[in-house]
Amino acid sequence: MGVFSFAKSVGDKIFHRDDAKHQADTESHAEASKPAQPSEPSAQSVANILLQRIQQQKLNISNLKVKYTGSTDTAEISGTAKTQADREKAIIAVGNVQHVAKVIDNITVEQQAPESTMYTVQSGDTLSKIAKNVYGSADDYMKIFEANKPMLSDPNKIYPGQVLRIPKS
Repeated sequence: MGVFSFAKSVGDKIFHRDDAKHQADTESHAEASKPAQPSEPSAQSVANILLQRIQQQKLNISNLKVKYTGSTDTAEISGTAKTQADREKAIIAVGNVQHVAKVIDNITVEQQAPESTMYTVQSGDTLSKIAKNVYGSADDYMKIFEANKPMLSDPNKIYPGQVLRIPKS
């Protein structure tokens, strides 16, 4: 359990906060001629989207709950994870989203294990480069890739500001 910081300006854009075009697209044709005002989704709708994002990861977490506070861009997650990996994947699934600056983790873990290191990708990083720095061998990049699936779909698709789980060797 703890508090994790994320770069709120990077990450997957999963809701249309501050997106005037989205609002204009959803209005009727007659009203679309009015100047679009940026829409602020409700905290509950953002929490629901974040909850769905965790559920898409197919993690084993019971009684999963997500709260979101828009004024602080903070998501709070709770529940009981089967494994430490499930807990950590839930944290990064929620944190690697635009407009989430902080994740408050209140997830308990049934099967205790050492925590992974959370690493923020820097410009010029590759999984091989990170693996060489962490494990001493660039060939161990697949450990990092596997630890971050299904959030990562390709070992070559990481971006600066993204937070990755780096499991103990």
